[in-house]
Amino acid sequence: MRGTPKPPETGTVSALNHDGEGVVHAGKTAFVAGALPGEVVRYQRRRGHLRHDEAELLEVLEPAAGRVTPRCAHFGVCGGCALQHLAGPAQLAVKAQQLRDNLARLGRVEPAQWLEPLAGPEWGYRRRARLGARFVAKKGRSLVGFRERLSTRITDTGRCEVLAPPVDGLLRPLGELLTALAIRERVPQIEFAASDDVVALVLRVLEPPGEDDLARLRAFEAAHGVRFYLQPGGPDSVRPLAGPAPVLRYALPEFAVELEFGPTDFIQVNAAMNRRLVARAIELLAPEPTSRVLDLFCGLGNFTLALARRAATVTGVEGEAALVARAAANARRNGIGNASFHVADLAVAPPPAAPWLGGGATHVLLDPPRAGAAALLSPGNAGARPRLAGARARVQAALRRRGRHVPADRARRVDRGPGARLESPYGSPWPSRSSASSWCAATPGGRWRTAASCCDRATSPTPRAARSGCGWRALRAGCPSRP
Repeated sequence: MRGTPKPPETGTVSALNHDGEGVVHAGKTAFVAGALPGEVVRYQRRRGHLRHDEAELLEVLEPAAGRVTPRCAHFGVCGGCALQHLAGPAQLAVKAQQLRDNLARLGRVEPAQWLEPLAGPEWGYRRRARLGARFVAKKGRSLVGFRERLSTRITDTGRCEVLAPPVDGLLRPLGELLTALAIRERVPQIEFAASDDVVALVLRVLEPPGEDDLARLRAFEAAHGVRFYLQPGGPDSVRPLAGPAPVLRYALPEFAVELEFGPTDFIQVNAAMNRRLVARAIELLAPEPTSRVLDLFCGLGNFTLALARRAATVTGVEGEAALVARAAANARRNGIGNASFHVADLAVAPPPAAPWLGGGATHVLLDPPRAGAAALLSPGNAGARPRLAGARARVQAALRRRGRHVPADRARRVDRGPGARLESPYGSPWPSRSSASSWCAATPGGRWRTAASCCDRATSPTPRAARSGCGWRALRAGCPSRP
């Protein structure tokens, strides 16, 4: 904080905020990174904001029962992880309580039943990430990794416990490779994507590598079994270093589906959790052989193609033309003829004549980005609502948006409407993140059901820059039982 440094203070942590920081209410609220609920801590305020201060943890005077030794030696410095110091079961309990509090305080709804949260691997799961790269003159070498917490500096670490192999152990070798390149100061970023059998590394290059640099990159590919791509400009400029582009794919074995994707396409970062997420969403949606399903924000077909194995027809709608083309190609590749795809801007209210609205859908699946799906769920588009499911919602952000835009009395009708009922689990199995993914399903005249899975941080190197969705908006704006 500006001016004279604040003296150390002592306080009790009451909760975690959505970034995994301990909340201390002692005068002006302080967010203390590394502190856990129930702990008594010494801390010092470092950065002031309008309604809270950011503080540094100096000492844990009375530790919480769930505190554990972080697996990563760089935890607390590296900004890639937030909760490695909290045991997995304790994380689930904390996240469940956060959801209860947010639903009661912001959503004004009370779950009737909690489903078991989905859980998955805690280490080595992250198959996609965007890593920073920088040549540090004082060290005489390049660093590759996540940025330090609240800093633009790259964390000096040899490996990352949450990245999928072999990338988890390649941070130091990648740094040594960049150090040897003539363009070492012109490579600010490395993005990686791991498919079921290929690892792609996309180098953001601000000038083209020379022949010597290209030879070093090819040698690294051969030594470590990875494939390099070069990105000199925007996403459309990504090209393989040499030869034809390798095929990146992942499978959904339960639905006999295999999806191909590009090295910078969005995919769920946790492969095991994605399989469970798709299975649970389809279980809650419960399509029948005669069902006509509308999959909004369908991406490259992650839910669409699995749904097509259970329903009569599925229509996928997505705003990015490249992803729509990818989804259609995936359908053809899997021999799926009952899925069709359309390009449409779903951030605005669709015109009544939109071709994808004419199929008389019996079921709808929503998987929106963080901006939500307000235009689709506005009262003017209500009509006769089919069964609805929404996926991947960052609960805190979604509830805040609903609190600003939707009257509170409408939320109460979710519980009070004829036959309406809410069931909700919540939790994150990740020791490195502080939010969870969730979705909801509703049957007209029946019951609302919501479910949660692992958190979805996509390519974000810091908790504050998460990519997430807004399926919870359906609880208020899309309730089929409200007038």
